[in-house]
Amino acid sequence: MAAAVTLAGRGVPVTVFESTNVPGGRARRVQSQGREVDNGQHILIGAYTALFGMMRAVGVPQASVLRVPLDIRYARRFRFRRLGLPGSLGLAAGLLSARGLSLSERLAAARFIARLRRQRFSLAADIPVTEFLARHGQAGAAAHYLWRPLCVSALNTPPELASTRVFLAVLRDTLGGAAGASDLVLPRVDLSRLFPEPACEYVRAKGGEIRLQSPVKDLVALRQSFDRVILAVGPHQLKTLLPEAPDYSYQPIYTCYLQYAAGVRLPFPMLGLADGVVQWVFDRGALLGEEGRLACVISAQGDHQQMGLDELAEQCHAELAAALPGLAKPEWSRVIAEKRATITCAPGRKSAPAAMVGVYYAGDYTDGEYPPTLEAAVRSGIRAAELAITG
Repeated sequence: MAAAVTLAGRGVPVTVFESTNVPGGRARRVQSQGREVDNGQHILIGAYTALFGMMRAVGVPQASVLRVPLDIRYARRFRFRRLGLPGSLGLAAGLLSARGLSLSERLAAARFIARLRRQRFSLAADIPVTEFLARHGQAGAAAHYLWRPLCVSALNTPPELASTRVFLAVLRDTLGGAAGASDLVLPRVDLSRLFPEPACEYVRAKGGEIRLQSPVKDLVALRQSFDRVILAVGPHQLKTLLPEAPDYSYQPIYTCYLQYAAGVRLPFPMLGLADGVVQWVFDRGALLGEEGRLACVISAQGDHQQMGLDELAEQCHAELAAALPGLAKPEWSRVIAEKRATITCAPGRKSAPAAMVGVYYAGDYTDGEYPPTLEAAVRSGIRAAELAITG
């Protein structure tokens, strides 16, 4: 949709083929057992300039997101927030005042970020994130509550496998960027309304066409009907259209929706849980008005993949009950398992397939520098559209 909006905005006639009845790919509203839920709970950050630019272009209201300064909280254990001081002072002051770290850990974390700044967040040879953290003395509580969760959230890959180069690109644009770049930006509408549906309306208003429930099965035939083709499918779908496409390794994301009584709230819209399978829990009541509904997110591979969905929902409730004493059983639960949510963001990962005449690639996995996020997806769509125009 980012590619289509870019082309339509330049006056290029565009036709979008969408295989389902809801646009958005792996970030959309879905029907699950008779209820409408998002197929995942995405965290946006202030550094997502391409995504926010697209949202403004298609008229998404500012009220569609809640934007707050970086504030990472764990139930009764840890809190780190960027303070409202100019430049890097806000980050340094936030690290030095973080709750749940010893003084030596806070000083070491501040020195760590200062060192990365001096090195321009670059690395000569890529290595796994755990090895990089160990080299820089970032272990213990700092790694447990801050660096490892940030890595898993951004790269959707265990730190033992994750690319340090990509992780540093994220730190550069967030903790190393301007104060607003590290803001948490939490959706207050479902994922389809956050961008894909307004994008469809924009493309149609510019004379473009959106064909829902129209899967493409023959790329050669499509290429004969159009001057240019942008292939924006998931990496696991590539081989149906391009048999020579590379093989990818994948990482899952599980989202467990738990519906409690209307009065159940979190102390903050996003709360960390560090000692079980759940990494983050979101208050859908505070964000979207879905009173009493909490969304637990489990990113990357792990032991939870061996659980049944009902067992996993019970585990999520147990971990929430430990963090929120007195929490009664949920009225209902739904687990959305995206087993190939993203590619594994490891050193030496593959990006886009080999180029074809008149065919351009878009997708979060095609960005060689950034992790597979909504921002990477939008960047890739813009890039593919620009190449299609000039190529």
